[in-house]
Amino acid sequence: MPLKVIILAAGKGTRMRSKLPKVLQPLASKPLLDHVVATSEKLRADNILAVIGHGADQVKETIQSVHLNFVLQPQQLGTGHAVQQAVDHFQDEDDVLVLYGDVPLTRKETLEGLLGQLNDKAPLALLTTNLEDATGYGRIVRNERQQVTEIVEEKDASNEQKHIKEINTGIMAAKGKWLKQWLSNLSNDNAQGEYYLTDIIAMCVSDGFHVETAQPASLMEVLGVNNKQQLQDLERQYQRALAADLMEQGVTLIDAERIDVRGELVVGQDVEIDVNVVFEGKVSLGSGVKIGANCIIKDCAVSDGVKIEAFSHLDSAEIGADCVIGPYARIRPGTVLAEKVKIGNFVETKKAVIGYGSKVNHLSYVGDTLMGQNCNIGAGTITCNYDGVNKHLTKIGDNVFVGSDTQLVAPVEIESDATIGAGSTITKTAPSGELTLSRSKQLTIKGWQKPIKKEKS
Repeated sequence: MPLKVIILAAGKGTRMRSKLPKVLQPLASKPLLDHVVATSEKLRADNILAVIGHGADQVKETIQSVHLNFVLQPQQLGTGHAVQQAVDHFQDEDDVLVLYGDVPLTRKETLEGLLGQLNDKAPLALLTTNLEDATGYGRIVRNERQQVTEIVEEKDASNEQKHIKEINTGIMAAKGKWLKQWLSNLSNDNAQGEYYLTDIIAMCVSDGFHVETAQPASLMEVLGVNNKQQLQDLERQYQRALAADLMEQGVTLIDAERIDVRGELVVGQDVEIDVNVVFEGKVSLGSGVKIGANCIIKDCAVSDGVKIEAFSHLDSAEIGADCVIGPYARIRPGTVLAEKVKIGNFVETKKAVIGYGSKVNHLSYVGDTLMGQNCNIGAGTITCNYDGVNKHLTKIGDNVFVGSDTQLVAPVEIESDATIGAGSTITKTAPSGELTLSRSKQLTIKGWQKPIKKEKS
């Protein structure tokens, strides 16, 4: 059956105490709603509809997807009213899945199981879970044959019903034909004057159908977020789950409570990660990679055998096999390191392509540079790539030695096998096999006297 997904995302989220709409609050550096949309895409829904209200323009600008469309709920008059806004966007023959923009971690497999419960005799299926303390939640009421008959809210529950542990998560699937009919029959004749989506359960039973249920593998999948404390709690649960998955893949985590994955992390065998490492965007780590404490790695491909020492930051770079980086190195976008490159402490690179076995060990900046193999760049060397208006390229051949405290003023070329003397400022081509340097003549001023500090009067 064709699948349509409706995501309820119109709420303001007053308890967040934030100007940012609730569904745009970040979980693992990605908006809550973005998590839900990504899961919906995995289900291959042919239309994903987000019902938006508060901060609608901001939500539209932030969340992008090929299959995502938006519909406005100008007034928030309940969950039933929200789904009513989407009636024109699904057909009788569709399966319709209702999700929530502030419930970000429901797994694809769980939702597939829920959709699999739909059939001609059961055109409605609910995702439920069991809580030891169900206070505040709508209870799933079943008859003696364990068939769902209704959902009773806490305020309306009898003492006996309050002992029910099975609760409604709000997530449901329904056949489009019947969902349309039930939505048209919703009433707001209640104390809150709102249209409740849960009222359709009683309608389904009254029409002679069964209501099927499914449950998630863990409570985390159905936890919603209403305030910053809940957001932080869910973040920690999510990170623990990600850490557990990494360890299941064979990764050694020095402390599983102190790692943050804020994107997609792919790992090889025998990877070791020290404490307080943050991964952002899409990162791949080859086999045998070791990462020191307090590193940030974003959108990088790291090959086998790489060692990244503590306090290093890598962003949008390709790191070849058996490289050593850091400590305290900054690898900026556009950096490509071949095998066995060494980038040492307090070295910064940007748009630098560095060849096999080359070393930039200390206190240097290499930007807009093509560097060959087996070069040795001395401490304090910088490529002066910016003239105040434009960036220029520095070309360095193979087997080049650059002495300490050297400035290479681009555009400039250092030919293969050239040697640059320490303390030089190079503005012209340095020829192959020669020593090139630029220094003022050393002078000693005889008879020079140090100034004497005057006494205060």
